Amino acid sequence: MTPSTHSFDARLLRKCLSALGNPPIRLVLANRAEAAPPGARPVATVFLPDRRALSSLLLHPEMAFCDGYSDGTIRVEGDLVALLDVVSRSMQHAHAGEWYLKLVSRWLNLSQNNSLRGSAKNIHRHYDLDVNFYRLWLDAQLVYTCAYFPSPDASLEEAQIAKMDHVCRKIQLQPGERVVEAGCGWGALAIHMAKHYGANVRAFNVSKEQIAFARRRAAREGLSHQVEFILDDYRNISGSFDAFVSVGMLEHVGTAHYAELAAAIHRAIGDSGRGLLHFIGRNFDRPLSPWIRKHIFPGAHAPVLSAVMKMFEPFDASVLDVENLRFHYAKTLEHWLARFERARDRVAAMFDEEFVRMWRLYLAGSEAAFRVGDLQLFQIVFAGSQCQHIPWTRAYLYEEERAHEKLSAEKETKWMHATSSS
Repeated sequence: MTPSTHSFDARLLRKCLSALGNPPIRLVLANRAEAAPPGARPVATVFLPDRRALSSLLLHPEMAFCDGYSDGTIRVEGDLVALLDVVSRSMQHAHAGEWYLKLVSRWLNLSQNNSLRGSAKNIHRHYDLDVNFYRLWLDAQLVYTCAYFPSPDASLEEAQIAKMDHVCRKIQLQPGERVVEAGCGWGALAIHMAKHYGANVRAFNVSKEQIAFARRRAAREGLSHQVEFILDDYRNISGSFDAFVSVGMLEHVGTAHYAELAAAIHRAIGDSGRGLLHFIGRNFDRPLSPWIRKHIFPGAHAPVLSAVMKMFEPFDASVLDVENLRFHYAKTLEHWLARFERARDRVAAMFDEEFVRMWRLYLAGSEAAFRVGDLQLFQIVFAGSQCQHIPWTRAYLYEEERAHEKLSAEKETKWMHATSSS
């Protein structure tokens, strides 16, 4: 390697760093040329195999890095979440690769349309993976959505139960009420609403594996008479209900189909019911990561609040409450990623090493996105124009939460006394 070659490669590396907004990272090319922002302490080092990889990183940094990391040609030394965090922050004002992202996003919009048939196909690719894979890193009830941490040191299991209680309190769920859930996952929330709040629940989902699992769990817990799990699309919801709940499904609907979802909600609760939407969103409209859509979540889109609010306008529904749980999702992903890493050998045995790197990157990138603010987690509570089930203040949310925490503490104290005296 001649000095001129080394100098040229170093200039390319510096240009790449500049295009990324000069984040505090170190780039190293195979020939040992390297670059880092002057005066910065790099949080991680990225090893690139050749000029071709470097050129790709210059042209379309997100896709090039994610593909290279997944196939093992790009290596990272250091904290992956910290790396993605600082790059995301620096790129908020950079525009590297935007043309490529827009081009790929348009193609994905056509090939991953969330029609009745397309939605089932998209959901199958992600949620119908072996449930034993998800058991390795989710909580005991397999809740695959943002948890709610009453305190930062709460366990993942505690936080997911707290999230389900938070949802039930927000819609002021009462015994005997009829609830329809759109996109029920493995059934944890539907079963929680029936078991702990006395509701009668119909839950819709197009994932065959999840519905089968949820039905088995409901039967095992003696709740089949109270919870019905239906293998069908939200567009086919029928019947009359007191409340509508959807946690983590709106991201898979797509703005082109919001009118269909809104019509299904209005058919279900009419003008007198109320409901809750829990979804990943953004502060301004732009496509979701094409790499995520291509390899992890086909058909996914994180909407802005204004797009979701327009769903309620044709039916004169009122928005009662909007909460952003962005940092709760970052914390949830921190737990998921830690559990995933502990199980990485078992994941590799189930799939392969590329799958491990791909899913590590997805979880780490998502955690960084919520920490930085690229992604938000919104909960919207709404009600029909004739709904009388509207709280005077928000006090009920937190008074009941404190009462629940006190009861849990009392139970733990009694258990500890019983254990020590036996």
